[in-house]
Amino acid sequence: MLLARLLERGITNGRLTVIDARGRKHEFGQDASPAVAIRLHDRALHWRLLLNPALAAGEAYMDGTLTMERGSLYDFLDLVGRNSEGVRKGTLADRLSLLLRRLHQHNSARLSRRNVAHHYDISERLYDLFLDRDRQYSCAYFPDGDESLETAQLRKKQHIAAKLLLKPGQRVLDIGCGWGGLALYLAETWGVDVTGITLAENQVDHARQRLERASAGDRVRFALRDYRDQTGSFERIVSVGMFEHVGIVNYRSFFDKLAELLADDGVALLHTIGRCEPPGATNAWLRKYIFPGGYSPALSEVLPAIEQAGLWVTDIEVLRLHYAYTLRHWRRRLIANWGEVAALHGERFCRMWDFYLAGCEMAFRYDRLAVFQIQLSKSIEAVPLTRDYMFETERRVRRERHEAADQAA
Repeated sequence: MLLARLLERGITNGRLTVIDARGRKHEFGQDASPAVAIRLHDRALHWRLLLNPALAAGEAYMDGTLTMERGSLYDFLDLVGRNSEGVRKGTLADRLSLLLRRLHQHNSARLSRRNVAHHYDISERLYDLFLDRDRQYSCAYFPDGDESLETAQLRKKQHIAAKLLLKPGQRVLDIGCGWGGLALYLAETWGVDVTGITLAENQVDHARQRLERASAGDRVRFALRDYRDQTGSFERIVSVGMFEHVGIVNYRSFFDKLAELLADDGVALLHTIGRCEPPGATNAWLRKYIFPGGYSPALSEVLPAIEQAGLWVTDIEVLRLHYAYTLRHWRRRLIANWGEVAALHGERFCRMWDFYLAGCEMAFRYDRLAVFQIQLSKSIEAVPLTRDYMFETERRVRRERHEAADQAA
């Protein structure tokens, strides 16, 4: 089995047993924990795993031609993650993906809408089964590391608000507003006027329904709109978890548009997944099944476009393991609701989503992925000279929330 040669070189941390399609056992790595065993049920899978392991492993797990004999899928992906430099780097498929990555990210307005529909217009109920109550589908913020998902997502919104230096009455644009949770939080807590835009029809429908029950509904509006079509001037702009869908070829036009929309004394915050290494390519399985057109950029790809647009980078924060913690929470909720998800979408879909959430957690643990929060302005004087105001604002907001909770009790 030629696949064995790759695994002999690649598995050095932990132990992997592979039972091939003929029933033969192959042992790789050390006699140590973690120990995982998988079974391959299709001889053709041996070649697919050799040529394109990132794509083949996910498809085989979805189709049931790769099953677990010892340990769980999570254990298997954790083992692969610990050995990722030896197992997943440098294949022919990896090199080809790197060469074609600009083509994969040519996200026109029409293609962007189709890509968004592929992932977000699945079903309303699905997202209730693994997200928090506010449907925050982006990295939460874990200052202590042991927060609940609901608390960590609230901390994320507070963290973003502190960086935006909000004042009542300001006009705020939320690019990629999702189901409206951040926009409503900013309006209700900070008294700002928010316009939220998204390309997902079910998201804008849900967000508008939330307006009917919101205390600040008269200060928030949601639109099905591409950022390229937005007009007006805004004192604050925020974009959370949307930039990954823009595509490298559109970075300059994205920041040009942001500069056009941002007031002269305005502040913007971009919250995006990124890579803490040189530019690469999107995992082939993730690009095919989960996020077509998606890409997590290196700072070296983002900053030149910001500079060319004439914007100031006034702050950058790198959130490292926060998304790994977030994904772990999501996957646990998916597993707890597996039966209902399977009734809605089938077992194959459940295995696909399981592979997606577990695999992405490992990417943030082992593959140098992180979240960048990049604060931008058009003026050198738009924000204070130090970062102290961020922490002071967050402490004040948390203290006021605790006091309000005590009074309510």
